[in-house]
Amino acid sequence: MPYTILTDTSANLPTPLLRQYDIAVLPFQYFIEGEAHTCQDTEQFDDKAYYGMIRRGVRVTTSQITPQTYADVMTPFLEQGNDILFIGMSSGISGSFHCAEIASEELREQYPRRVIRLVDTKGASLGEGLHALWAAQQRAKGMSLEQVTDALEKRCRETYQSFTVDDLMHLRRSGRLSNAAAVIGTVLGIKPILKGDEEGRIVACAKVRGRKQSIRAIAEKYRTLVRHPEAQTVGIAHADCPEDAETLAEMIRQIAPPKEIMTVKYEPVTGSHVGPGALALFFLGDEQVRGC
Repeated sequence: MPYTILTDTSANLPTPLLRQYDIAVLPFQYFIEGEAHTCQDTEQFDDKAYYGMIRRGVRVTTSQITPQTYADVMTPFLEQGNDILFIGMSSGISGSFHCAEIASEELREQYPRRVIRLVDTKGASLGEGLHALWAAQQRAKGMSLEQVTDALEKRCRETYQSFTVDDLMHLRRSGRLSNAAAVIGTVLGIKPILKGDEEGRIVACAKVRGRKQSIRAIAEKYRTLVRHPEAQTVGIAHADCPEDAETLAEMIRQIAPPKEIMTVKYEPVTGSHVGPGALALFFLGDEQVRGC
């Protein structure tokens, strides 16, 4: 039975890969001075201008995707006779995944012969996108919807997400940081090391002094926790700090070269929450890795 793989724009997947692997994308909105925008083509996204605007004090806001929006995007695929696998952003940082669940329940009643499966990645950026890409690759090899879904749920538990930011204001303002009180922030050059926990929430796990040390700390998480790097694609996402992204990539290659390193720019919605200068690493460990 044919099935559509659907994700959202917070997955940060490059547009050429979306087209190559036939991955459908639901657009998230962001607002600049009240005007709504979407970013559906990463190749056209001017990250330097966008993050420069935020550095100058322009406030960007986002809103939760409604169940109706999910239903509007899913319905055409169901009408074409396709089942759906939705791979979404962490329910630990956004209520949008719950809205996808509400929409799916309603659509299952309207299309009882169709199957709709949802996977909460407990992540965002490439912590979501790499799963959507892997699912599409397995679909191309003939793996069924049920097989891919079961395997994805295991992979999500095995995915470690570590990142640092220049300014915690963005995460605090949107409520994305679960233990904000535990972090000093930027005082005296202290940089937080953050991660996605077992529930997909963003928590602080360490503090170091200075940017270089924060990049090393992320790389050391990889050294300690990665499993079978030669068989996986490791992800790096950055918010207008390409030199730091390359520094991290080189550290990763020296520690244990993975099969591939995919480096992307944080798209506007996730980028508005982590802020300019954010740098993140995504890789596979064991099933207990999120607790480390």
